[in-house]
Amino acid sequence: MTHTGLLARIEAKPEHAAQVQELLENALELARQETRTVTWYSFRTGPTSFGVFDTFADEAGRQAHLNGRIAAALKEIAPTLLAEAPDIQKVDVLAAKLP
Repeated sequence: MTHTGLLARIEAKPEHAAQVQELLENALELARQETRTVTWYSFRTGPTSFGVFDTFADEAGRQAHLNGRIAAALKEIAPTLLAEAPDIQKVDVLAAKLP
């Protein structure tokens, strides 16, 4: 089981919500290329509110993801498309049900 994760909350500027959604949908392919990322989910919780939850086999995998292409893309768009910097929290997975 994976015990290491990240939870990112992302708030788009209202006029850029569609662009942020598209970026998160397209990031799936990047996540698939990350061999140390076990699970990766992007989601929407409101008209301008989005998030990402992902898990890793270990801390090295989490750090590789934080230094990877998805994180770089979020940093690049933040000043233009986001209402504020993404809130990224390290989490410990206590239990999970996976297929």
